[in-house]
Amino acid sequence: MKAAFYTETGAPEVLQYGDVEDPTCGPADVVIKVSAISIEGGDLLHRRITPVDGARRIGGYQAAGTVTMVGPEVKSLRPGDSVVGFNFSCSHAELFAVPQHFAYPVPAGTDLKAMSTVPVAFGTAHQALFEYGQLRSGETLLIHGASGGVGIALVQIAKRAGARVIGTASSPEKIAALKTLGLDIGIDGRTGDIRAETLAATRGYGVDLAIDLVGGPKFSDLFAAIRPRGRLVMVGMASGVQPTLDPAAIRQSAVTVTGFIFGKVMHLPEIGQMISGLLSDVAAGELVMPVEKTFRLSEAAAAHRHVEDNRPFGKVVLIP
Repeated sequence: MKAAFYTETGAPEVLQYGDVEDPTCGPADVVIKVSAISIEGGDLLHRRITPVDGARRIGGYQAAGTVTMVGPEVKSLRPGDSVVGFNFSCSHAELFAVPQHFAYPVPAGTDLKAMSTVPVAFGTAHQALFEYGQLRSGETLLIHGASGGVGIALVQIAKRAGARVIGTASSPEKIAALKTLGLDIGIDGRTGDIRAETLAATRGYGVDLAIDLVGGPKFSDLFAAIRPRGRLVMVGMASGVQPTLDPAAIRQSAVTVTGFIFGKVMHLPEIGQMISGLLSDVAAGELVMPVEKTFRLSEAAAAHRHVEDNRPFGKVVLIP
């Protein structure tokens, strides 16, 4: 099969395209003929820092397509089923092997390109809001980095849960697009004063919950925009800069700080049920994920470069 892989970590240009061995199908695995690959933030991070184990590493961890092979222990899926699959590597390929509990059936006739974007972005958003953020109807949420995949999912899910939603984005155009999805107040993440504008929007009170997808130099402003006894969930680091958090500030503000990585909880049965519901919502048009641009799988290096340089609104998808 053809795949995009790298033999050393680094910039997008380390990605190569060529022939590799077909994946094996374990007893509890399924093999997917890939139709669409969603580029995730973790794909970029792993390409930069995860050591190559063996001769090469195939990038990516999420793709949608059609089941072509199932292991003898697989009872719930069969060849011909449409699924979106997750694994910790190897989605940037024509064939993708995943454990059966990471292969999520999608409603018949749905757009596999749209389905490929769902589990990580919407699943992360759902967990950040409700499991870790304990969001309640009527509360105010601040999203730092609202125009990426997880941010767009956060805006929509929080709004339908009855929250008031404030978000940062890197341009007026992205803020305008987010407002069509439910954003109430937008702040320019490059030039705006996150603390001052958030306090002005909340009559000096601050937000009940903040979710950080960016890290970087404005993290302290984000923290200062949370009300006393509010909550902060640390999810991503799109800036590439690890935020620093002063323990004294936590004590003085009584803000509850949590963080998580979605891949660490995806094996739980309740997560599979939650993702199935989100896939149905996207199929029904109740939730949407804009696909900003598509590339051929052979153009994976250019696609990664585009995501890193342009911070697109929504997702970029590879097509084998």
